[in-house]
Amino acid sequence: MKLFIGTDHRGYHLKERIKVWLTDLGFDIHDVGAFVLSPNDDYTDYASAVALNVSKTQYAQGIVFCGSGVGVDIVANKVDGVRSGYAASVEEVESARRDDDINVLAVAADFTDEEKAKHLIQTFLATKYAKIERHERRLKEISKIEEKN
Repeated sequence: MKLFIGTDHRGYHLKERIKVWLTDLGFDIHDVGAFVLSPNDDYTDYASAVALNVSKTQYAQGIVFCGSGVGVDIVANKVDGVRSGYAASVEEVESARRDDDINVLAVAADFTDEEKAKHLIQTFLATKYAKIERHERRLKEISKIEEKN
């Protein structure tokens, strides 16, 4: 599985630490930036790059960081085929993966320390989607909405 990650300046330091940790764990990391700390960059550039890569790559997931986690979540969800979720607890991440098959996790760098981020990300990567009929039906409905875009 390929794992795409990206952030703006507010999540830069957290992303860099998480990238090392995930690489040490053996994940196939594709960092789309930011590559330098620049207070004038925009989260839209990095969240869209992660989302576009996830949407075009089989067996891919993404992690996006920004200050609140909300901006990158909004951007990622604009890309057809991406189901991004912002979650502040392990339980929320687990539910989002299991029930909604999120393929991008949005992390609030301003409110999430490194250890908590690791727990959220571990849960995101380890939790499997439960292919229950009602969940499948809802994901098909989402795909129909995307077809109308």
